[in-house]
This record gives sequence, structure tokens and C-alpha cells, in this order.
Amino acid sequence: MSQKEILLVEDNPDDVELTRIAFAEAKVANTLAVVGDGAEALDYLFARGRYADRDPDDLPSIVLLDLNLPKVDGREVLQAIRANEKTRSLPVVVLTTSTEPFDVEASYALGVNSYIRKPVDFEQFVWAVKQVGMYWLVLNHPREGA
Repeated sequence: MSQKEILLVEDNPDDVELTRIAFAEAKVANTLAVVGDGAEALDYLFARGRYADRDPDDLPSIVLLDLNLPKVDGREVLQAIRANEKTRSLPVVVLTTSTEPFDVEASYALGVNSYIRKPVDFEQFVWAVKQVGMYWLVLNHPREGA
């Protein structure tokens, strides 16, 4: 069985590249699919628009979601994921620079699985990505059919 993708929803090209490097250094074998805004994330997950030829049942292993996104913000993406029967139990980890208490509380109220502040230091960022990969892709046992 092939590794399922990780969906990274991130609009900052530098953060995308850092995430790619961190996953490579952490030896995470899953493919990283990247979308640059919230609307594209929803199109990807629900197989519509430019992703209409994707199998809508082929969901990623995890969604790494930035909050402050163009078009549709991360909170709205999370709300749409949780509102849909197919994606309701999809693991979503907010990976953001925001430490605002409102953002943390709103994310958990909307059903996020985890909220991680992006470390500024590269080594700490790699460590955080390793921990995310180890837990969500190796240790966590998803529900049947998830």
C-alpha cells in the first residue's frame, strides 16, 4: 500500500520550502501536496475545480493548515472539513505563527486535532515536524475507513 499524501495548506512560499526541507530531514516518506489558499484546499479535498479528476475518497493522511490564508481562511477550511461526512474525521493540525488565544480557542472549538505554533528557529521547526510525522503518520491509529 502506498503512503497517503500530506496536504499542506500554506500561502508563504518560504514556509512551504522550510516544511519540505524539514520533512526530508525528518525522513517522512509521505508525498507533500501543497495548496496556496483556503479555496484551493477545499477544492483539493472535495475533488472540485482544478482537482475534479481526483478521487474524492482518496483523502490525505493529515492536513497541515495555516490559519491566515487568502480567499478562505483556515478557520473556514476547518469548519468545512468538519461539516462534511467524508472529511469529518480527517486529522487536521493547525501549523501557524499565531499564538493569539482567540486563534487557539477558535481552532479547538471548530474541531482541530492539534494546534502547533511554527517555531522560528529552523532546528526547532524540524524537531516539531518530526514529532508531527511520528505521531500522526506512525503512532496514531486512525478510525476504520478514515
